[in-house]
Amino acid sequence: MLIIEITNARDVIRQRIGRLGARLIGKVVDPEKQVEEALMQEMETAFKEFGIEAKITSVSGPQTIGRDRMELPLHVRATKDVELD
Repeated sequence: MLIIEITNARDVIRQRIGRLGARLIGKVVDPEKQVEEALMQEMETAFKEFGIEAKITSVSGPQTIGRDRMELPLHVRATKDVELD
């Protein structure tokens, strides 16, 4: 199992939508959700190319604390089943 924490979602969104859009981050746009959706789509494509079936789940809440701890309150935002055609 892999756990990936995106630590620069706001910066990624700022780069994509510019300065004006950056002011809306947190008010209109959920940067973590937007980046996770794009990443899930890219991972699905890559997994299919490698013949990997997987379940990808986007959740809010967990936080890594240092190198050896994680807090796990979960709110599932989205799931994606990757299946080979």
